Amino acid sequence: MFMLKKVMTPFLFPPGIFIVILLIWGIWLLSRKQGRAGIVAILIGCCIWSLCIGPVSDALLSGLESGFSIPAHPEGDVIVLLGGGVYDNVPDMTGEGAPSEDEMARMVTAIRLQKRLRVPVIIAGGGEALIVKRFLEDLDVPANKIIVEDRSLDTIENARYVKSICEKERFRRPLLVTSAYHMKRSVLSFKKVGMAVTPFPAQFKTGGPRKRGWQSCLPGDFRDSDTALHEYLGLLFYALAY
Repeated sequence: MFMLKKVMTPFLFPPGIFIVILLIWGIWLLSRKQGRAGIVAILIGCCIWSLCIGPVSDALLSGLESGFSIPAHPEGDVIVLLGGGVYDNVPDMTGEGAPSEDEMARMVTAIRLQKRLRVPVIIAGGGEALIVKRFLEDLDVPANKIIVEDRSLDTIENARYVKSICEKERFRRPLLVTSAYHMKRSVLSFKKVGMAVTPFPAQFKTGGPRKRGWQSCLPGDFRDSDTALHEYLGLLFYALAY
């Protein structure tokens, strides 16, 4: 009974239920001699299925995270923390708003790095920067070590405004903290504005070989695949537009 529940449950909730509907519909169409429509329905169902299983999302993410590693002996005169999203207006211990899961992972890495190097932190996150600043202060990063960049709307603007701050404050060796999957686009953005950074990736989602059983082929969610595809599209757009 336990194994039956384990297998059936992913197909009872989205996106699994939509996969089942598409596959059944495709088979029904084929039985009605509507071959082309049936094949299309089945292919769409299989495509959705592939995007919500671990092996595929891992493969997509590993292409973004490969080539980056955490420096063993980091050196720099400022930490640049890129925004990863916040939950606006939610209740918190010291105010309203809280970092998203991705931002929290980046933020914790930046705080640990700041504790080691004792250098300033530039929070590059547009409107979300003030929420992150509050959390950094709550976690004992000195207020005089925090610089807020609250004008940017995307990663390329992060890079532009951070470059201006670094030129003004005469920072020469910035350490860039963001999620590992976001690092390629981030480094490209800083390169586009003529600024060299040392990558310090956080929140790796892939790494060495991972043992996966048959459960990894059951439908999950699109979160990781969606994240990866968003980054690939961003890389393409930035390469063509800037």
